[in-house]
Amino acid sequence: MEQKERIGVVGAGLMGREIALVFALAGYKVLLCDQTESHLAQAMERLGQILEKGVGRGFYKEEDVLRALGDIATTTDFGLFADRDFVTEAVFEREDVKAAVFEKLDAICQPSCVIATNTSTIPISVLASHVSEARRPRFIGTHYFSPVSRMKLVEVMPGFATAPATVDLAMRLCRSVGKTPIAIKDVPGFAVNRLLHVLMIEAVRLVEEGVATPEDIDTACKLGLGHPMGPFELMDATTSSLCLQAQEIMFEAYGERFRPRPLLKQRVRAGLVGGRGKPGWRTPGGN
Repeated sequence: MEQKERIGVVGAGLMGREIALVFALAGYKVLLCDQTESHLAQAMERLGQILEKGVGRGFYKEEDVLRALGDIATTTDFGLFADRDFVTEAVFEREDVKAAVFEKLDAICQPSCVIATNTSTIPISVLASHVSEARRPRFIGTHYFSPVSRMKLVEVMPGFATAPATVDLAMRLCRSVGKTPIAIKDVPGFAVNRLLHVLMIEAVRLVEEGVATPEDIDTACKLGLGHPMGPFELMDATTSSLCLQAQEIMFEAYGERFRPRPLLKQRVRAGLVGGRGKPGWRTPGGN
């Protein structure tokens, strides 16, 4: 039986912990790293809740859940990544934060290890500049979508120096955990976010102009366009602050069509960003 790659994930937040989960469910041994033990404990608790609900709904078998949780080891020590074959970074969407992670991984990981980034907007070749030239053929973008445990799509983006074998490996690993990877050119925002944020910007403009409420726009997108979530529900789920950050990156790259709307910026400054238990467009205290 062919030995599976040893997987690493840096960042135990919303994206990182579920990336770790889908690999563990597929039978991979996963090392999940974050800055503190408390962050890691919270991540594992949240994964347990997701799996418990999945068992109740018939998505998972109890024995598969127990095995998957046992296959996720947690650590605050980057040094343990020395034996990993494929490591995914899933930390805060800011170049300097990601750069610090890549510099550590590049120094610790074996030369054959592939480093992947879950960035949603920052060009892969820009991020690859924070690893050595020798590592860049084994550096790639794999952008998952939230919630990772349910969403099938992964955008796979090679940088300027990424080797074809690295692309093949990333595509194979994505398929092996039940995802559908698509190949995307390395540009700011890639494909899905460029489409999504045009919609979000226009949705906020409609609210600014008093054309419709966030609730009614969400209903229109779900019932009229067949979207599973409306744009304001999605902003509340992923946080408006992250959406604003993505739009600012794309505005710098592409100009006016991605200029963030004044109402979005005002709400972010006011702290109405959404997220778990926090006020947003649709959540209590957010309107």
